[in-house]
Amino acid sequence: MKVTALVMAGKRSGVLDPLAERAGVAQKCVVPVRGVPMVERVVKEVAACDRIGEIRIVAHESDEIAALPTVAALVDEGRLKFCEGRFNLVDSVMSGAEGADFPILITTADNCLVTADGYAEFVDKALAAEAGAAAALARKQDVIAADPQGQAKFYEFSDGGYSNCNTYWIGNRDALAAAEVMRGGGQFVKFPSRIAKAFGLMNLIRFYLGWGDKEKLFAQVSKRFGFKLVPIVMSNGEYAVDVDNQRTFDVTERLLAKREAAQG
Repeated sequence: MKVTALVMAGKRSGVLDPLAERAGVAQKCVVPVRGVPMVERVVKEVAACDRIGEIRIVAHESDEIAALPTVAALVDEGRLKFCEGRFNLVDSVMSGAEGADFPILITTADNCLVTADGYAEFVDKALAAEAGAAAALARKQDVIAADPQGQAKFYEFSDGGYSNCNTYWIGNRDALAAAEVMRGGGQFVKFPSRIAKAFGLMNLIRFYLGWGDKEKLFAQVSKRFGFKLVPIVMSNGEYAVDVDNQRTFDVTERLLAKREAAQG
Protein backbone atom coordinates (compact mmCIF):
# COMPACT_ATOMS: atom_id res chain seq x y z
CA MET A 1 0.00 0.00 0.00
CA LYS A 2 1.31 3.43 -0.98
CA VAL A 3 0.27 6.48 1.00
CA THR A 4 -0.52 9.87 -0.54
CA ALA A 5 1.38 12.71 1.15
CA LEU A 6 0.02 16.25 1.49
CA VAL A 7 2.70 18.85 2.20
CA MET A 8 0.94 21.94 3.56
CA ALA A 9 2.83 24.96 2.25
CA GLY A 10 0.30 27.78 2.50
CA LYS A 11 0.81 31.32 3.71
CA ARG A 12 -1.25 33.82 5.64
CA SER A 13 -3.07 36.14 3.31
CA GLY A 14 -1.65 39.65 3.27
CA VAL A 15 1.00 38.91 5.89
CA LEU A 16 4.71 38.55 5.17
CA ASP A 17 6.25 36.16 7.68
CA PRO A 18 9.19 37.72 9.59
CA LEU A 19 11.49 34.83 8.64
CA ALA A 20 10.55 35.23 4.96
CA GLU A 21 11.12 38.98 5.13
CA ARG A 22 14.57 38.49 6.62
CA ALA A 23 15.47 35.89 3.98
CA GLY A 24 14.16 38.05 1.10
CA VAL A 25 11.59 35.51 -0.09
CA ALA A 26 7.83 35.77 -0.57
CA GLN A 27 6.75 32.97 1.78
CA LYS A 28 8.07 31.17 4.83
CA CYS A 29 8.18 27.70 3.29
CA VAL A 30 11.09 28.64 1.00
CA VAL A 31 13.22 30.22 3.73
CA PRO A 32 16.61 28.44 3.65
CA VAL A 33 17.50 26.37 6.72
CA ARG A 34 21.14 25.33 6.67
CA GLY A 35 21.15 26.50 3.05
CA VAL A 36 18.17 24.43 1.87
CA PRO A 37 14.62 25.84 1.54
CA MET A 38 12.33 24.36 4.18
CA VAL A 39 9.80 22.87 1.80
CA GLU A 40 12.57 21.31 -0.28
CA ARG A 41 13.95 19.60 2.82
CA VAL A 42 10.52 18.21 3.63
CA VAL A 43 9.81 17.06 0.07
CA LYS A 44 13.19 15.29 -0.11
CA GLU A 45 12.42 13.25 3.00
CA VAL A 46 8.83 12.53 1.96
CA ALA A 47 10.01 11.37 -1.48
CA ALA A 48 12.68 9.15 0.09
CA CYS A 49 10.09 7.29 2.17
CA ASP A 50 9.19 4.08 0.36
CA ARG A 51 5.74 3.98 1.99
CA ILE A 52 4.72 7.13 0.13
CA GLY A 53 3.55 7.29 -3.48
CA GLU A 54 2.03 10.49 -4.81
CA ILE A 55 3.07 13.80 -3.25
CA ARG A 56 0.83 16.85 -3.29
CA ILE A 57 1.99 20.31 -2.26
CA VAL A 58 -0.89 22.50 -1.12
CA ALA A 59 0.14 26.12 -1.65
CA HIS A 60 -1.27 29.56 -2.29
CA GLU A 61 1.73 30.64 -4.39
CA SER A 62 3.31 27.72 -6.21
CA ASP A 63 5.77 29.40 -8.61
CA GLU A 64 8.49 30.00 -6.02
CA ILE A 65 8.16 26.41 -4.78
CA ALA A 66 7.94 24.83 -8.24
CA ALA A 67 11.30 26.36 -9.17
CA LEU A 68 13.13 24.36 -6.49
CA PRO A 69 15.22 21.57 -8.09
CA THR A 70 13.87 18.66 -6.03
CA VAL A 71 10.28 19.77 -6.57
CA ALA A 72 10.77 20.34 -10.29
CA ALA A 73 12.33 16.89 -10.73
CA LEU A 74 9.42 15.17 -8.95
CA VAL A 75 6.92 17.11 -11.08
CA ASP A 76 8.75 15.93 -14.22
CA GLU A 77 8.58 12.34 -12.93
CA GLY A 78 4.83 12.70 -12.52
CA ARG A 79 5.04 11.93 -8.80
CA LEU A 80 4.29 15.42 -7.48
CA LYS A 81 1.49 17.87 -8.20
CA PHE A 82 0.30 21.16 -6.74
CA CYS A 83 -3.10 21.76 -5.17
CA GLU A 84 -4.62 25.16 -4.48
CA GLY A 85 -4.36 26.49 -0.94
CA ARG A 86 -7.62 27.82 0.44
CA PHE A 87 -8.68 30.42 2.98
CA ASN A 88 -8.03 28.19 6.00
CA LEU A 89 -6.13 25.03 6.89
CA VAL A 90 -9.12 22.68 6.84
CA ASP A 91 -10.31 23.77 3.40
CA SER A 92 -6.72 23.53 2.17
CA VAL A 93 -6.58 19.91 3.38
CA MET A 94 -9.87 19.25 1.57
CA SER A 95 -8.37 20.76 -1.59
CA GLY A 96 -5.29 18.55 -1.31
CA ALA A 97 -7.37 15.43 -0.66
CA GLU A 98 -9.69 15.94 -3.62
CA GLY A 99 -9.36 12.91 -5.90
CA ALA A 100 -6.46 11.50 -3.87
CA ASP A 101 -5.93 7.84 -3.02
CA PHE A 102 -6.23 7.01 0.67
CA PRO A 103 -4.71 6.72 3.19
CA ILE A 104 -3.29 10.23 3.34
CA LEU A 105 -0.35 11.48 5.40
CA ILE A 106 -0.38 15.22 6.14
CA THR A 107 2.78 17.08 7.05
CA THR A 108 3.83 20.73 7.00
CA ALA A 109 6.44 22.50 4.91
CA ASP A 110 8.28 23.64 8.05
CA ASN A 111 8.77 20.09 9.44
CA CYS A 112 12.48 20.26 8.61
CA LEU A 113 13.57 17.65 11.16
CA VAL A 114 11.27 14.76 10.24
CA THR A 115 13.22 12.17 8.25
CA ALA A 116 12.13 9.56 5.70
CA ASP A 117 12.49 6.99 8.48
CA GLY A 118 10.27 9.12 10.69
CA TYR A 119 7.52 9.19 8.09
CA ALA A 120 7.88 5.43 7.63
CA GLU A 121 7.56 4.93 11.39
CA PHE A 122 4.39 7.01 11.46
CA VAL A 123 2.83 5.18 8.49
CA ASP A 124 3.66 1.75 9.94
CA LYS A 125 2.23 2.60 13.36
CA ALA A 126 -0.94 4.14 11.90
CA LEU A 127 -1.53 1.06 9.74
CA ALA A 128 -0.82 -1.31 12.64
CA ALA A 129 -3.33 0.59 14.80
CA GLU A 130 -5.93 0.47 12.01
CA ALA A 131 -6.41 4.19 12.56
CA GLY A 132 -9.22 6.08 10.91
CA ALA A 133 -7.25 9.20 11.76
CA ALA A 134 -4.07 9.76 13.77
CA ALA A 135 -1.77 12.45 15.09
CA ALA A 136 1.96 12.11 15.72
CA LEU A 137 3.16 13.01 19.22
CA ALA A 138 6.59 13.10 20.87
CA ARG A 139 7.28 12.53 24.55
CA LYS A 140 8.19 15.61 26.57
CA GLN A 141 11.41 14.01 27.80
CA ASP A 142 12.44 13.13 24.25
CA VAL A 143 11.80 16.68 23.01
CA ILE A 144 13.79 18.19 25.88
CA ALA A 145 16.59 15.68 25.32
CA ALA A 146 16.76 16.74 21.67
CA ASP A 147 16.97 20.41 22.63
CA PRO A 148 15.74 22.17 25.81
CA GLN A 149 14.56 25.12 23.70
CA GLY A 150 12.71 22.95 21.17
CA GLN A 151 9.22 23.44 22.61
CA ALA A 152 7.85 25.87 25.15
CA LYS A 153 4.58 24.08 25.97
CA PHE A 154 3.30 20.52 26.10
CA TYR A 155 0.02 18.66 26.30
CA GLU A 156 -0.06 17.20 29.81
CA PHE A 157 -1.85 13.86 30.20
CA SER A 158 -1.90 11.62 33.26
CA ASP A 159 0.72 9.44 31.55
CA GLY A 160 3.09 12.34 30.86
CA GLY A 161 3.66 15.35 28.64
CA TYR A 162 3.58 15.24 24.85
CA SER A 163 4.12 17.61 21.96
CA ASN A 164 2.44 17.64 18.56
CA CYS A 165 4.65 16.71 15.59
CA ASN A 166 2.43 18.37 12.92
CA THR A 167 2.05 15.03 11.14
CA TYR A 168 -1.41 13.54 10.65
CA TRP A 169 -3.15 10.52 9.14
CA ILE A 170 -6.46 10.30 7.31
CA GLY A 171 -7.26 6.64 6.76
CA ASN A 172 -10.24 7.01 4.43
CA ARG A 173 -12.54 9.60 2.93
CA ASP A 174 -15.07 9.33 5.77
CA ALA A 175 -12.33 10.24 8.25
CA LEU A 176 -11.74 13.59 6.54
CA ALA A 177 -14.07 14.95 9.20
CA ALA A 178 -11.05 14.76 11.52
CA ALA A 179 -9.55 17.65 9.59
CA GLU A 180 -12.08 19.87 11.35
CA VAL A 181 -9.84 19.55 14.40
CA MET A 182 -7.34 21.80 12.59
CA ARG A 183 -9.79 24.51 11.52
CA GLY A 184 -8.56 26.85 14.25
CA GLY A 185 -4.92 26.06 13.53
CA GLY A 186 -4.59 23.19 16.00
CA GLN A 187 -2.84 25.23 18.70
CA PHE A 188 -4.79 23.67 21.57
CA VAL A 189 -2.22 24.43 24.25
CA LYS A 190 -2.40 28.16 23.49
CA PHE A 191 -6.16 28.23 22.86
CA PRO A 192 -8.07 25.80 25.16
CA SER A 193 -11.43 26.82 23.72
CA ARG A 194 -10.42 24.98 20.54
CA ILE A 195 -10.41 21.68 22.46
CA ALA A 196 -13.94 22.34 23.65
CA LYS A 197 -15.08 23.25 20.14
CA ALA A 198 -13.39 20.28 18.45
CA PHE A 199 -13.74 17.58 21.09
CA GLY A 200 -16.44 18.68 23.53
CA LEU A 201 -16.48 20.35 26.92
CA MET A 202 -16.10 17.15 28.98
CA ASN A 203 -13.01 16.18 27.04
CA LEU A 204 -11.59 19.64 27.69
CA ILE A 205 -12.17 19.11 31.42
CA ARG A 206 -10.60 15.63 31.31
CA PHE A 207 -7.64 17.02 29.39
CA TYR A 208 -6.86 19.80 31.85
CA LEU A 209 -7.56 17.83 35.02
CA GLY A 210 -5.46 14.89 33.84
CA TRP A 211 -8.30 12.39 34.07
CA GLY A 212 -6.95 9.37 32.25
CA ASP A 213 -4.11 8.93 29.80
CA LYS A 214 -3.98 10.08 26.21
CA GLU A 215 -5.38 6.77 24.92
CA LYS A 216 -8.54 7.25 27.01
CA LEU A 217 -8.95 10.81 25.80
CA PHE A 218 -8.49 9.79 22.16
CA ALA A 219 -10.99 6.96 22.71
CA GLN A 220 -13.56 9.48 23.95
CA VAL A 221 -12.84 11.71 20.96
CA SER A 222 -13.20 8.70 18.65
CA LYS A 223 -16.75 8.18 19.96
CA ARG A 224 -17.53 11.80 19.17
CA PHE A 225 -16.26 11.53 15.59
CA GLY A 226 -17.50 8.00 14.93
CA PHE A 227 -14.17 6.53 13.83
CA LYS A 228 -10.90 5.48 15.46
CA LEU A 229 -8.63 8.43 16.27
CA VAL A 230 -5.19 7.28 17.46
CA PRO A 231 -2.23 9.01 19.15
CA ILE A 232 1.01 7.85 17.50
CA VAL A 233 4.02 8.26 19.78
CA MET A 234 7.17 8.84 17.76
CA SER A 235 10.63 7.63 18.73
CA ASN A 236 12.49 10.91 18.11
CA GLY A 237 11.81 14.11 20.04
CA GLU A 238 13.28 16.20 17.20
CA TYR A 239 10.15 15.53 15.15
CA ALA A 240 8.16 17.86 17.43
CA VAL A 241 10.30 20.88 16.46
CA ASP A 242 9.06 22.80 13.44
CA VAL A 243 10.11 26.26 12.26
CA ASP A 244 7.53 28.67 13.66
CA ASN A 245 9.72 31.62 14.63
CA GLN A 246 13.31 32.75 15.14
CA ARG A 247 13.73 30.58 18.26
CA THR A 248 12.67 27.36 16.55
CA PHE A 249 14.59 28.34 13.41
CA ASP A 250 17.76 28.52 15.51
CA VAL A 251 16.96 25.22 17.25
CA THR A 252 16.34 23.53 13.91
CA GLU A 253 19.62 24.75 12.43
CA ARG A 254 21.44 23.60 15.57
CA LEU A 255 19.90 20.11 15.41
CA LEU A 256 20.55 19.79 11.68
CA ALA A 257 24.19 20.77 12.23
CA LYS A 258 24.53 18.04 14.89
CA ARG A 259 22.88 15.52 12.58
CA GLU A 260 25.18 16.43 9.69
CA ALA A 261 28.26 16.19 11.94
CA ALA A 262 27.20 12.76 13.18
CA GLN A 263 26.73 11.56 9.59
CA GLY A 264 30.27 12.67 8.78
